Amino acid sequence: MKKMTLPDLRSQADFLTGDALVAHLQSFELTPKFSAGIWFFSPADSRFHAKYKQNESIEARLEIAASLKDYGLDALEAHYPYEIDESNLKLWKDFTRDTGIRLLTVIPLLFYDAEFEFGSLSNPDDQIRQMAIDRTIRSLHLGQELGCEFSVVWPGIDGYENPFGINLAHMRRRFAEGLAEALDAAPGARIAFEPKPYEPRGRILYSLTPEGVLLGQQVEAMLKHEENRSLLEDGHKLVCMNPEIGHLLMGFEDIAYALSWPLSEGRLAHTHWNSQPLGNYDQDLNVGLISPEQMEAGLYVLKMHGYNGWYGLDINPERMPVDTALKISMDALRAASDRVNHLDHQLIVEAVEAPSQHRGLLEAYMIRARAPQTINLPSIQETLASVRPQ
Repeated sequence: MKKMTLPDLRSQADFLTGDALVAHLQSFELTPKFSAGIWFFSPADSRFHAKYKQNESIEARLEIAASLKDYGLDALEAHYPYEIDESNLKLWKDFTRDTGIRLLTVIPLLFYDAEFEFGSLSNPDDQIRQMAIDRTIRSLHLGQELGCEFSVVWPGIDGYENPFGINLAHMRRRFAEGLAEALDAAPGARIAFEPKPYEPRGRILYSLTPEGVLLGQQVEAMLKHEENRSLLEDGHKLVCMNPEIGHLLMGFEDIAYALSWPLSEGRLAHTHWNSQPLGNYDQDLNVGLISPEQMEAGLYVLKMHGYNGWYGLDINPERMPVDTALKISMDALRAASDRVNHLDHQLIVEAVEAPSQHRGLLEAYMIRARAPQTINLPSIQETLASVRPQ
């Protein structure tokens, strides 16, 4: 059995301030490398309207992906056993060999099957729960065979609507123990956990980013396999995170603050990008369409921590071709990263670390950094002329 290719995430947790932080920000550049979920290359079912596009086979989806290689799509993500399984493994291997587009993650599908009506890894029925554990183990093994970096785990069906009388601590414990069992059955594998506050359940377990960090700590404390213990003792994390921007905003989380949690522990294995109105249902809109200032703040904290991982695109382009939506989203991330890379990092760090001496400086600077070149704003010095240290 091959092992997953585990990128070393430990430097994410390096704590820098002052001149050291400025030097890092000036030398480290965000350079997005893109992955995409193969699931949204074909239209999803909806409760409210017919599909606006025809269903696409896996072969047709892979053909679309191959056409985007030169535009910057370098990896795909797929669920086991719906988009990838033993029956089409040769198709995937041939595709990755012929195109150079890698398969980044094999995701255990733990939310769709009717058997998971009352949960997957947290299910009170031991037989159904074991089905979920076995599927997670198989996904991890398949990811190891294919050289994947991690397996995303999203507990979309593990939750509740009516909290009355539910043994919530027991639900969480069963979920965490299930993950630990799967990881010990596939030593050297890594999980990237993806929180979401609600939908399809009224409330989902481990639904916010700090809860995902806590889950990682809990599961890692349960691991027993010698190889896993050795990796943990060397400072590597095996239960990492895959925050999705839309899910953060559904939970009214601030993107920069949320991303700083896994980064501060060296747990950010992957990121999922889209855009989303604050709160609301999960819309998976194109990247950068809504709240671009939140996106920029999130990118800046990635830059501060030296994130060099993947930028996964998880969108739902109902009303445009999927290749068009992917190009728009890649363009949005490239443009935002370029803006962030070329900011005055010395000014930003000084304004943040000595706020009483730089009242209004950061705000005035960001207005100018975002302003079109066609407008001639007064100088920062003129804007702040009346400001005095207090």
